[in-house]
Amino acid sequence: MSVNHTVDEMEADLGEQLKRLRLNKNLDQKTLASQAGISVRALRNLEGGEGTTLHTLLSVVRALGRESWLQTVAPVPTINPATFTIRSATRLRAASPRRQAEIVKPVNQLGALSNPAAIATERPNVSPTAKKKQGK
Repeated sequence: MSVNHTVDEMEADLGEQLKRLRLNKNLDQKTLASQAGISVRALRNLEGGEGTTLHTLLSVVRALGRESWLQTVAPVPTINPATFTIRSATRLRAASPRRQAEIVKPVNQLGALSNPAAIATERPNVSPTAKKKQGK
């Protein structure tokens, strides 16, 4: 079934699919209607795409043993996006230009270091509230 079909075309396609399934199971309309608990006329309308009730459709789908089709209409998600927020590691973010200037300035004042890894350990780790308390 394509997205561009009208409702009438989709009803006809669904009716054809149900009819093919009934014939593949070697059932006549009277037998399937009896198993589904509906009238032969209701089954004929369903297979012909002439409009029917949801009850009739569900009864026929169940009688054909195709309840799994209904799970594809609105499947229950197996992945919960909220679990990803709990499991995920803390995001690393790039420093803002102001914060970057605060980091680079003290490093430049230290001069050339023989060990570049020492630059990362020499960064001041002062929060904005601590700076206010220090009077900066």
